[in-house]
Amino acid sequence: MPRYYETSRIMDGILQAQGAELDLVRVSLEEILAQFFVGSATWGLDAWEAELGIAPVPGKPDDQRRSVINAKLRGVGTVTVELIESVASAYSRGAVQVTQQPAAYQFTVRFVDALGTPPNLGDLKAAIDEIKPAHLQVVYQYKYFLLNQLHQTMTINQIQTRKMTDFAPFIPV
Repeated sequence: MPRYYETSRIMDGILQAQGAELDLVRVSLEEILAQFFVGSATWGLDAWEAELGIAPVPGKPDDQRRSVINAKLRGVGTVTVELIESVASAYSRGAVQVTQQPAAYQFTVRFVDALGTPPNLGDLKAAIDEIKPAHLQVVYQYKYFLLNQLHQTMTINQIQTRKMTDFAPFIPV
């Protein structure tokens, strides 16, 4: 721009207004770009669910919706132990281990890291039922914290004053 615009209040006002509008455009473009990735999508989750044929559930938290979408995206191809582990790990809060029992026509999904059941276990079961061969049964094993695991290291009074997250080092894998 010519130098004489440097002191113009009118030109300064125009440039400030255009700058503010361009900032809004940039923010909008970044938000739209975020919808193309399941991990960062918010209002774009509806489009992901529609594309994958997932029935939307009103009021379901976004992180659970992302888990369903990720599992659907991962659950393509020949069913192997690795595929089932990949789908199951999209739902759980930690690692999962899948073991086969061919003689019993079943396999076991064991939650290794997370205690208790995943928050969206129903979605996990539906996803695995969708990809597993129909003749196989699936068994789920959960990891629970037992009080006798701490019996040798702490008294009952000490245990009652602690949060559950404090016990992670004592839990055997």
